[in-house]
Amino acid sequence: MKRKSPVYNVIAVPVSKIKPNSYNPNAVAPPEMKLLYQSIKADGYTMPIVCYYVKETDEYIIVDGFHRYRIMLEHEDIFEREEGMLPVSVIDKPIDQRMASTIRHNRARGSHNVDLMSNIVKELHEIGRSDAWISKHLGMDRDEILRLKQITGLAALFKDVKFGQAWRPVEEEEAEAVPQADVWNG
Repeated sequence: MKRKSPVYNVIAVPVSKIKPNSYNPNAVAPPEMKLLYQSIKADGYTMPIVCYYVKETDEYIIVDGFHRYRIMLEHEDIFEREEGMLPVSVIDKPIDQRMASTIRHNRARGSHNVDLMSNIVKELHEIGRSDAWISKHLGMDRDEILRLKQITGLAALFKDVKFGQAWRPVEEEEAEAVPQADVWNG
């Protein structure tokens, strides 16, 4: 029986063929990067980098594992021990699905940079993804999506939002409802 999970087909890829994606909102603080280095130094790479393969350029674009990739680039001892190769699990999905995969992987582990998350919501809307799609695939509720849209400040992100009528203060409404008395001038 053939398994469908990409992790059953991990391949060794030269780090020079691996490239970061342009949309990852995940940030790791220096203490956690030190810990990641120590973990990889002590245990090796225990999880593959998840990538999308671009045949035309013979490159692997990172979907998940950017910081594990950085460890190899920034630490010569790791690079030498691994002979410049990273374990890669390949997924073959369109860009919107890869973005969603990146977010799901990251959200399951930690926090995100709000500005970068806002840009992802913007990009997904620009390629035609609805709030419902974003909610389902990125695990966000409607309020979170709305807040992220507000951060980008782009009116285009609100084109499908139905707004109610503006309210008016009660005093204004009452003043209009009460007929004005004739004023005597004198």
